[in-house]
Amino acid sequence: MFRNKLVLGMSVAGTLVGGAVLLKDCMQGARFQRSDVRADGKIAIVTGANTGIGMETVMGLANRGATVYMACRDMKKCETARTEIVLETRNANVFCRECDLASLQSVRKFVKQFKTEQTRLDILVNNAGVMRCPRTLTAEGIELQLGVNHMGHFLLTNLLLDILKLSAPSRVVVVSSLAHERGKINIQDLNSTKNYDPATAYDQSKLANVLFARELAKRLEGTGVTVNALHPGIVDTELMRHMGLFNSWFSSVLIKPFVWPFLKSPIYGAQTSLYAALDPDLEKVSGQYFSDCAPKDVAEQAKDDKLAKWLWAVSEKWTGTLTGTAAVS
Repeated sequence: MFRNKLVLGMSVAGTLVGGAVLLKDCMQGARFQRSDVRADGKIAIVTGANTGIGMETVMGLANRGATVYMACRDMKKCETARTEIVLETRNANVFCRECDLASLQSVRKFVKQFKTEQTRLDILVNNAGVMRCPRTLTAEGIELQLGVNHMGHFLLTNLLLDILKLSAPSRVVVVSSLAHERGKINIQDLNSTKNYDPATAYDQSKLANVLFARELAKRLEGTGVTVNALHPGIVDTELMRHMGLFNSWFSSVLIKPFVWPFLKSPIYGAQTSLYAALDPDLEKVSGQYFSDCAPKDVAEQAKDDKLAKWLWAVSEKWTGTLTGTAAVS
């Protein structure tokens, strides 16, 4: 009797595990299937490249022959990831360079070094991000999520526009999120000084990503440089490290096993980034938003051109893009 119950229990458990694995496979989303597309001779920069979606994006680009610069804050982690990528792809043209998006000085230093090493840039993937962290400020006093997710990338992209234009056709890929649909740009308190909520600040930064991409695309019309934003999916990466729901002992035992089938793995999370960076059909497509390697409409607030211009002007001021200085006021 006991043996029959044990066999039945094991059978049920096996069925549940098998079903969960099958469900997870179904939830991974679209994959960039163009194996014929190569990137030989192309130069790419990927921010936040030592883990998660960023690392898999570098892996995909390197597999196709690109020279890739991994722009990362932590050089030890970057070198570890680089070693794995080089061994996997057999492409030695993958380089680690320090770039802390929470420091505008670090961003400027990265760009200056890159321009001494390369005379072209074909692909810029603005991938790095932080999510729902406790209120923290960047070196210049900008709320960390807005500072890293938007302002740091705003400065990085603008400092590289000259070389992107010289390399046209070239592409800028902005990794945003479905969270932009919940986002609002707080014009009265953009820096979350008066009131800070981690989720609200994150949503604002992701809306800023889409507004930036759409506005930049308009400014670059006729240059041969395209700019597109995307939602990578709900991906199981270190980005969730500040979310208690995913990190407590309670959640790891009782909640995450049920959520796990619905999370994308990083390799699938990188697919839309690779699609936006490489698909030949997108060579002249700009100002769009993609999800699962297909176009998707953005939230109404992301279509507000007046708001996009306001955010651009503030971003120029805060990053010192026009004056060469940087300050929050």
